[in-house]
Amino acid sequence: MHKNTVSHFEIYATDPKKLADFYTKMFDWKVTEMPQMDYIMVNSGDTDDKGMLKSPGAINGGIARRPEGFSINGAVNYSMVDSIEDSIKRASSLGATMTKGKTAVPGMGWFAMFIDPEGNNFAVFKADEAAK
Repeated sequence: MHKNTVSHFEIYATDPKKLADFYTKMFDWKVTEMPQMDYIMVNSGDTDDKGMLKSPGAINGGIARRPEGFSINGAVNYSMVDSIEDSIKRASSLGATMTKGKTAVPGMGWFAMFIDPEGNNFAVFKADEAAK
């Protein structure tokens, strides 16, 4: 395993089950409740029989009850998508607020940014070398 790579993400919520429902509908993530830990494991891609991701560069994470003192989200997780436009429509229909519309990263792709129903920042990215 490489040192210093991002290996896991967590998203905090007042209502973790409700937020897990939002993200499963937004990105088709698979979630598994872990009631003994009050935690919801998130698989963002296909996994092997040990729960490890098959796709290089992808990471799994979790959705947890927001701990005391974590009222502001300072990190932004970007998810790869097939269409920025479809993702904007989907996010809006699920109750997210767009904070930055479709924006080019020249020569790399497009992104858009949102706030989920629990107040967390997230973003989507579509690779496209023709982006200007």
